[in-house]
Amino acid sequence: MLLTVTITILLAILKQILLFLVLQVKAQVWLKAVTLNLCPDFYQRFSPDHCILLYQKKGNVCEIYDKHQVFQTLDCIRYWRALKKDVGRIQLAPRPQPSDESQQYQRYLNYLIGYDVTDVSNVHDDELEFTRRKLLTPRRIQLADRDAKLYSMDPWVTRKPLPEHLLSKISNGHILVVIHIGTASQTIKVSIDNTPVLVSFLAKTANKRSLLGIPDNMCEADFVLRVCGRYVGVIHWICLKNGEEIHLVLEAPPDTDLDLVQKEDWAQVDDCTGVAGTHEQLTIDEKDHERVFTISMWDCNRKFRVKVLGIDIPSLPKIPEFIVFIEASIFHGQQLLAQERTSSKTFNEEVLWNCWLEFNIKIKDLPKGARLNLQVNISFRSRLCIHLFLFRLSGKIKSRLLYYVNLLLIDHRSLLRQGEFILHMWKMPEKSEESSSSINADKLTSATNPDKASAMAVAILLDKYCYPVVLPKSRDVGRDAATGCEEAEGGERGQREMPNHLKKQFAAIVATDPLHPLSPEDKELLWHFRHECMRDPRAYPKLLGSVRWGKQEDVLATHRLLERSSAWDSSGLDVGLAMQLLDCHYSDAQVRSMAVRKLETLEDDDVLRYLLQLVQAVKFEPYHDSALVRFLLKTALRSKRIGHFLFWFLRSEIAQSMHYQQRYAVLLEAYLRGCGEDMLQDFRKQVEMTEALQKVTREVKAMSADKCDITAQVVFQLRQKLETLQSSGLPESFRVPYDPGLRAGALLIEQCKVMASKKKPLWLQFKRADPTTLSKDPIGIIFKDGDDLRQDMLILQILLIMESIWETESLDLCLLPYGCISTGNKIGMIETVKDATTIANIQQSVVGSTGAFKDEILCQWLRDKCVSEDKFQQAVERFLYSCGGYCVATYVLGIGDRHNDNIMITESGNLFHIDFGHILGNYKSFMGISKEWVPFVLTPDFLYVMGTSGKKSSPHFQKFQDVCVKAYLALRHHTNLLIILFSMMLMTGMPQLTSKEDIEYIREALTVGRSEDEAQRHLLDQIEICREKGWMVQINWFVHLVLGIKQGVEKRST
Repeated sequence: MLLTVTITILLAILKQILLFLVLQVKAQVWLKAVTLNLCPDFYQRFSPDHCILLYQKKGNVCEIYDKHQVFQTLDCIRYWRALKKDVGRIQLAPRPQPSDESQQYQRYLNYLIGYDVTDVSNVHDDELEFTRRKLLTPRRIQLADRDAKLYSMDPWVTRKPLPEHLLSKISNGHILVVIHIGTASQTIKVSIDNTPVLVSFLAKTANKRSLLGIPDNMCEADFVLRVCGRYVGVIHWICLKNGEEIHLVLEAPPDTDLDLVQKEDWAQVDDCTGVAGTHEQLTIDEKDHERVFTISMWDCNRKFRVKVLGIDIPSLPKIPEFIVFIEASIFHGQQLLAQERTSSKTFNEEVLWNCWLEFNIKIKDLPKGARLNLQVNISFRSRLCIHLFLFRLSGKIKSRLLYYVNLLLIDHRSLLRQGEFILHMWKMPEKSEESSSSINADKLTSATNPDKASAMAVAILLDKYCYPVVLPKSRDVGRDAATGCEEAEGGERGQREMPNHLKKQFAAIVATDPLHPLSPEDKELLWHFRHECMRDPRAYPKLLGSVRWGKQEDVLATHRLLERSSAWDSSGLDVGLAMQLLDCHYSDAQVRSMAVRKLETLEDDDVLRYLLQLVQAVKFEPYHDSALVRFLLKTALRSKRIGHFLFWFLRSEIAQSMHYQQRYAVLLEAYLRGCGEDMLQDFRKQVEMTEALQKVTREVKAMSADKCDITAQVVFQLRQKLETLQSSGLPESFRVPYDPGLRAGALLIEQCKVMASKKKPLWLQFKRADPTTLSKDPIGIIFKDGDDLRQDMLILQILLIMESIWETESLDLCLLPYGCISTGNKIGMIETVKDATTIANIQQSVVGSTGAFKDEILCQWLRDKCVSEDKFQQAVERFLYSCGGYCVATYVLGIGDRHNDNIMITESGNLFHIDFGHILGNYKSFMGISKEWVPFVLTPDFLYVMGTSGKKSSPHFQKFQDVCVKAYLALRHHTNLLIILFSMMLMTGMPQLTSKEDIEYIREALTVGRSEDEAQRHLLDQIEICREKGWMVQINWFVHLVLGIKQGVEKRST
């Protein structure tokens, strides 16, 4: 039987223990109980550390979790006082041990996560466990509010109006919908207004129920509509594309019991856990020293310092004789607050300094999120050593960074770090190493190197105090008001009308794009007129980038401005603006919470659209728990579709980024504990399928490691291996990772093959597992092992965003962003597009390699695929629009290496591009000469389809030009959004996206700073360049075919 003891607290005399820490209260209770010999069976059997404090709140058992928290800041105290209770009861219970069942469940979750989230061998505090416990509360709140029926159906719903280009395809405001019930079906006309489809169907078939097999006693609530062949539910709105009739299946609602969540052993954590008190509650001023248990950081007026004890490395790098020093910097986001360095010493396996470094920043001015960055640098003793090592240096650099590590100076509980730390450092990768491309993000991490056996270790000592030193959450209202008056008086000039000559300067600063650097004068102007800035949300990123985060008074003034301004919340949603405040330059929790608050108004499909960047933005959070993490958790728990992609985005990062494994694993575990058993089973099947296919791919690679061509023997071996897999436990069906609306069944083994490429991707064909499907085509998947698909994912995501931008301009440019997802470390899947082939295949199929010079071949192929002249004209129209869309998109994104094997076309005329290995103007070159001769691909055979050649024009070509101009100008209106989306991906580790210079390409391509007329002329000039140099592209394509380069291309055609 579990022993418990109840502590009764009289709130009337609570002042005696208000300033105690939780651990001190527990110790006092223990001491008194032992002295008075109370409950000896309990107090003599257990110790304070073996027990937890629990209380009841609204029917839930909550735990007082943070032993370092000041008692008066606890949520239970606020709760009891709000209820005007005179007595509060806290239960003292032995710390529960996990049951065998919960340990088994944890191992299952760890398998799905791909990381052991319970492993605390590489942490220097309890933040990991602390966050796991804290995320229980938002998870429970979301689960309590979740509509079980809606969640199980996971309908694809939007409140957005139907785009004009789709409205034009609808006659009289009605569309045809075919409802399937078993083997029967019924076609009805449905209004595109707010009339629910199901209600309309049941009303129109009231007299046909018996014929359709619908019982009379069943009503609307007993059915759901689902898109045939897809696990996508429908409520009021349905997708419409190409003017085709829509096929839905009527069936019973999904069983909500399948989404049940396993009950957790944990008690809910106190809502105020980790929240510090106000400065007045924590300060030692005017207090009896015997009653002091904490110190406010704002009372610490001395400068911050750190003692560097030394470094130790098991194995010294094999490089010439050099000397070493440590550079210590304090950062907040990307803002350098202070910097010092040690003296230089000869580099050995162990180097000792034992010296204090005092920084030019006071302890009271350290903001939350400030990190101490320690870097081990080398420099050379002599000019001879420099010459010997010159190949590893760049330019005039006389020192080189070898190792780095970060330590957050204020921990997740707002406590100032104290005492000694031994930090295992990360090695700076060589430029030739693949990990070098992610160094920008990796250098921000507060995680330490888990490879302790071989890692460089640095030992440091921080000042120790008799008590915990706490960063206050704020000042009391009275004091805050007083300082607010001082702020108002000090900033009187900032609140008055801005002079006209400065208004123009201010407007110009605000109008600059996110890449534009602010000068010291710009920052001074923005801060001086900060009240003016607060009236215009567009100025927020500029203003917040001008704050001196190493000055306590400036930080408090900024927080007061943000709290009192209503302009942000009352303004319309600007996704780019909100996302900008989540990048690596903004570490302040209040700023980031404000950005998340705006993103909470996004619809689910918009959250999906920006999910890739939001997952990356988690890297920029100083702590594991944040408003952004909670937003992602909440949205994923209310939508299975968002949850599905969040799972794979997080799992992929966990597999590829050691620096952020713990953070992403904590979030993924929190999601998996709330997504329900049905989703867990789906994820298990997908993970098992991915692991099985990866094993097969690696075995196939081993058979022909040095060959690009694939022999019949290799294909035979593949099919044998797939046959063995299928008969020995491969999941019968699984949701397709890049499209959860599709469920794939058994492999069609005779249609599977190995593709002719160095990485040997598998071309796989699966049966459709959904019995309601109307398509007879299999599901085609390319499985790749050895290629990082995250860059392709980014470009395809940006194409989707461009498509949504063009939709607002009533432009349907027929983009075809096929499915693509990274499922692990250089593992992933790509969708094969139905009825599509490469331009190279078309050219070569007629006259061989010289087909690259035959302008009419593509047009003739398209005509052959169309059964009538009308269909051919429709195909030409689709070709015109899709060609225009991809010309503009590839130009703006700087997509290079565009040859005839990575441009494809469907039989209905839809042109599209694949394989985005070279972006943002990072083009291939030969002997220093760029292989890109034109801004984008518009070859003579493309122009021939549009009815023109040479300098001639045609109605189709005129329309093509108009489409390109409209699309280009529409993107220019969203320049900031595109820049921000790429900026937030700088930290992913993509080799072609590592610096702001890469993103500069977008500014130039979109002619930032020029007028609309100049921009239009610029694009038309680019089209003319393409027409003039089209023959050069044809030569390139010819060479590509002749040299057999296409052996190394993974084609999407069958």
